[in-house]
Amino acid sequence: MVYVLFILVAAVTLYAAMKLSTFADVLSTKTSMGGMLVGTILLAGATSLPEVTTSISAVVIGNPDIAVGNVLGSNLFNLFVLAMFDLYFRSKRLYEQIDRTHLYSAILAIILTSLALSGLLYSETPAILGVGIDMIAILIIYIIGLVYMNKKSSSSMQPVQEVPTEKTSKKKPGNPHSDISLKRAIIGFSIAAVVIMGAGTALSILGDQIAVLTGLGSSFIGSFLIAATTSLPEAVSVYVALRLRNVNLAFGSILGSNIFNMLILVMSDFVYREGSILNAAAESHIVTGVSITFLSLLVIYGIRRKPTTKLGTYLIPSVLTIIVYFVTTYLLFIS
Repeated sequence: MVYVLFILVAAVTLYAAMKLSTFADVLSTKTSMGGMLVGTILLAGATSLPEVTTSISAVVIGNPDIAVGNVLGSNLFNLFVLAMFDLYFRSKRLYEQIDRTHLYSAILAIILTSLALSGLLYSETPAILGVGIDMIAILIIYIIGLVYMNKKSSSSMQPVQEVPTEKTSKKKPGNPHSDISLKRAIIGFSIAAVVIMGAGTALSILGDQIAVLTGLGSSFIGSFLIAATTSLPEAVSVYVALRLRNVNLAFGSILGSNIFNMLILVMSDFVYREGSILNAAAESHIVTGVSITFLSLLVIYGIRRKPTTKLGTYLIPSVLTIIVYFVTTYLLFIS
């Protein structure tokens, strides 16, 4: 029964994520924020709500390992999703269409992940009022980074890039959801976000039960099963955004989610009252953190490199990402 419920909740999450992406696309075209900012801040934050409720709920029920695994596993899965869609839309060469300001998101994600890795590597992290200093550093750098990215994005705002298709080339340019008013988009976005948040709580409880039933362990369940499921909104959001020809919204959703997820670690540590939450997590999460850092560097390379005429050369970063994802998952499983 628990498996059936898990699938049903995952399905609800998927539907809500589709609606969320549609309304986010309207917000990106009918406000001055644009796809990059809406994706990095609004859509990324909303699609990460399952991670918020899942991680905090895991701490409350006494399983900090799932909380940490969910966050790091979700970030790893997000980068895997980005690579998969880059392969799927390989003829469109997504990396060559996006705003270069996404570089700041990728760099910030690496810095925050490195701070989390320091907490996993050092087993006696000093704490202030029960919160690890590494988490405090993540919070401060997150805020500074977000303010900096907002300024950079505003000063170098570019038109929304599109993924051309045979169907869309015959249509008149414009947003396919232009009939949706800004007010309706805001209300719809908020409702979908609440639904996703509620589903996240259910997923954490069901995931904890699955970990007990299968005996696979909280680290693997948190880093793979729950992380992949709670990241479904990001995956759906990217697909919908690309179908809507809003490449910046798609990339902003993934990279912004990876940044926001690190803030979830901070929230979880505030709830966890037995010291630094990273010190209570399994050492196997170090493998995930190192993989995230490497894959984030591949994203930076993909954004910065010069356009190439060879498709095989273009796809190398995405192919490497997929390989690293499955190798990391295998290492977590055998650990």
